[in-house]
Amino acid sequence: MASLLTNVAALNVLHNLATTQRDLQDTQQQVSSGLKVGNASQNAAYWSIATTMKSDNASLSAVKDGLALGSATIDVVNSALTSAVDVVNQIKAKLVTASEPGVDRSKIQTEITSLQQQLKSIGDSAVFSGQNWLSVDSSVLGYNAQKSIIASFSRDNSGVVQIGTIDIDTTNIRLYDANGGQGLIDKTRTSGATSQALSTMDISALTDSTADRQTLSDYLKITDSVLSDITAATSSIGAYKTRVSSQSTFVSSLMDSITTGVGSLVDADMNQESAKLQALQVQQQLGVQSLSIANQNVQLILKLFGGG
Repeated sequence: MASLLTNVAALNVLHNLATTQRDLQDTQQQVSSGLKVGNASQNAAYWSIATTMKSDNASLSAVKDGLALGSATIDVVNSALTSAVDVVNQIKAKLVTASEPGVDRSKIQTEITSLQQQLKSIGDSAVFSGQNWLSVDSSVLGYNAQKSIIASFSRDNSGVVQIGTIDIDTTNIRLYDANGGQGLIDKTRTSGATSQALSTMDISALTDSTADRQTLSDYLKITDSVLSDITAATSSIGAYKTRVSSQSTFVSSLMDSITTGVGSLVDADMNQESAKLQALQVQQQLGVQSLSIANQNVQLILKLFGGG
C-alpha cells in the first residue's frame, strides 16, 4: 500500500541508519581512545577489574622505587664494608711488622693511626638518603637497628592489601656506635689478659719485653677477630643485596604481567576496529542512499494524480 502519511520504507531505513550511526560512534570512540572498555557502562565487570589492577600496578611501581632506594643503600654499606676489610687487613699487616724485634713501633703506630682515622671516615661517610647503618648512636631517641625495605604489595581473595618487607638487622654490621662503643671497630675485645678496641689500639709504647710482646700478640688476635666479623658482615650484606635485586626483578616482571592482563581486558583490537569502522562507514553511506530512495516514494504518489 502506498501511503502519503506513513512512509514505512523510510522509517525502516531511518531505524537502521540510527543503529549504524550509534555503532559508528562507539567504534570511533574505541579507535580514538584505544580502549574497548573505557568506562563502567561499557562493561562493568571488566572496568572494575582493570581499575583495581591499574591501582595495584601503581602501588607496585612505588614498591619498585623502594627496592631501588634500598638497593642503593645496601650498595653504599657493602662498598664501605669492603673498604673497611681492606684497611683492617693493612692494620693487621702493620702489627705483624711490629712483631719484629728492634723495629720502631712509634713510626708504625703513625701509620696505624692514619688507618684508624681512615676507618672512621669510611664509617661516617657511608650515608645514603640520610641513612647511615655503619656509624650510629644507639642512644638516640627513635634509633632502631632493624631496617626495613618495602619489597612487595599483594591483595588476597577477599581484597585485603598486604605490604611485604625485607628486614635487615644492622646490629652485627655497624662499625661504630657512639653509645658505649658497641660497633665492630670501637668495641672492646679481649684476648688473653688484654682488652682493647681496634679504634684506640696503640703500640707506640710497646717494647721487646716478654709482656709487651704478648700484648702485641693479643692485639694481632683482636685485629684478626675484627677482620673476621667485618668479613661476615660484608657477606651478610651481599646476601641481602642479591635478595633485593632478585625481588626487584620479580616486581618488574609482575608489573609487566599485570599491564598485559589489563590490556587484554580493556584494550581495543585496532585491526578489528579499523575493519569495523570502514564497514560501518559504508553502511552509513548506503543507508543515506536508501533513505533518499525511500523518500522518492512520495514523489511517485504525486505522479499518480498527474502532478510532478
